[in-house]
Amino acid sequence: MGVYTYESETLSVIPPARLFKAFVLDADNLIPKLVPQAIKSVETLEGNGGPGSIKKTTFGEGSHYTYVKHQVDGLDADNFTYSYSMIEGDVLGDGLEKISYQTKLVASADGGSIVKSTSTYHTKGDHEFKEENIKEEYILDFDI
Repeated sequence: MGVYTYESETLSVIPPARLFKAFVLDADNLIPKLVPQAIKSVETLEGNGGPGSIKKTTFGEGSHYTYVKHQVDGLDADNFTYSYSMIEGDVLGDGLEKISYQTKLVASADGGSIVKSTSTYHTKGDHEFKEENIKEEYILDFDI
């Protein structure tokens, strides 16, 4: 098994508390309303939404994926951190065991946020993972 890590930072004009509430705490309801063509629904299969919970995201008809299940690994609303792992679904393809994401929001000098993200890709067996595929295959870009 190989492990590949990708780190990024994105700036937002939205303050950390408001951004965290929208894109983490209220995301299951908000995201399908904002981008219904991409995300049809998000449902909690196990747990209460906190660490250990399992969620299923069903993609819209225009997507080339059908669904993904993810497990919430950590959630700290006071420090604006959230981590989860994609554990099942056609997004993973044949070569990935899981993808883990860690996100931390910090205040920027202009009153907005700096979104710090780390993605860790866990491959199956000796599958070769190409870093140039990360953005085009596994990251959904939203202007936040």
